[in-house]
Amino acid sequence: VVPLLIRREDHGPIIFRQTRVGLDGKEFRIWKFRTMRVNADAELAGLLSEQGRSGEPLFKIDDDPRITRIGHFLRRSSIDELPQLFNVIGGSMSLVGPRPLLLEYVPLYDERQRKRLSVRPGITGWAQINGRNALTWEEKFELDVWYVEHRSLWLDLEILAATAWKVLRRE
Repeated sequence: VVPLLIRREDHGPIIFRQTRVGLDGKEFRIWKFRTMRVNADAELAGLLSEQGRSGEPLFKIDDDPRITRIGHFLRRSSIDELPQLFNVIGGSMSLVGPRPLLLEYVPLYDERQRKRLSVRPGITGWAQINGRNALTWEEKFELDVWYVEHRSLWLDLEILAATAWKVLRRE
């Protein structure tokens, strides 16, 4: 149903693919259901400038006009992340781990933050259940590094359960 709804809204591609950095700093292509209009990347610099956020890592646009109607629903429900299960099956991602970031952010990592590259990135993670988009760059990385230093099967199960609960409650 999701691919039909995305296609019906603007006739663009259903899947969004982007290069990210994973285990040991290796690049891979992440898959998501497309939630923004076609060529949304071309509008990013102007929107960041308008909101005084040019050059900020982990940028988020307030009330982003590029997000489609179906895209708002897909993001709220986290359904946009489902194609990443193919990344998990292919071995480039795990169910749990630090979220994979863009290649351009790697030079901004300090030595401690580079620890996040020692594990496979995940669809969900410690930072996602402890603040997600409300976190600053420093807070997100501190939670990611904490996860790397304390990871275990039990912690992963706790994160998966908390993720399911937050998705069901639309947090």
